[in-house]
Amino acid sequence: MKGIILAGGRGTRLAPLTEVTNKHLLPVGKEPMIWHSVKQLVLCCGIMEILVVTSTHHMGDIVNSLGSGQRFGCEFTYRVQEEPNGIAKALLLGEQFSQDQQIIVLLGDNIFEYSIKPHVEAFKKQQIGARILLKEVGEPERFGVAALDEKQIISIEEKPKHPNSNYAVVGCYMYDSQVFQLIRKLNRSPRGEFEITEVNNLYIEQGELQYSFVQGQWMDAGTFESWYEANEILLANNNFILPQQE
Repeated sequence: MKGIILAGGRGTRLAPLTEVTNKHLLPVGKEPMIWHSVKQLVLCCGIMEILVVTSTHHMGDIVNSLGSGQRFGCEFTYRVQEEPNGIAKALLLGEQFSQDQQIIVLLGDNIFEYSIKPHVEAFKKQQIGARILLKEVGEPERFGVAALDEKQIISIEEKPKHPNSNYAVVGCYMYDSQVFQLIRKLNRSPRGEFEITEVNNLYIEQGELQYSFVQGQWMDAGTFESWYEANEILLANNNFILPQQE
């Protein structure tokens, strides 16, 4: 199993801070934001090989912060996403890196109070398909939103004006090797991007998408308000990731 951290984009909602540094290097608690994703993969899940995908802007700063991975006890590989054309397209850069293994994909601006390890262990037992994480939120229209029946996800809609539920799909995705074939089937969305939501919907069509609910606090630190809350989460724990409660 390998890890992929997606840390591209220009972070315009956090300007002017992001005019001088990558969003994922802004401090959250006492560490750069992207360190949280690294620690989730390495310390919580034991994943030693990690691909970091970022943009040409501030790529050098990302490499300077993370280095080879020696500091974290892992090994980093880096790829550049030339154009901001969606999460799915960024993920496609990890095809050779994955070597047909299961992958855990984290968005570098997502902060979790608890370890994602239990979800990763559940995914390992699947052997086939994908697993996503859901969290009930107050403003679901900001996210991909899952419509659920009693046992499974029926569909996912990206940033809907009238959400079918309050369950947001958070920035942690787990896929088997067929994900790259599915990405190649995508067309650009009305937003002009290749949407990870559509990848997840293809897994739903195949009956191969499982899900788990996130415990504790979770934050997509892409706005000043959510970045502030992310700082509160990690400062309260001294940047320690809590083990998930039974």
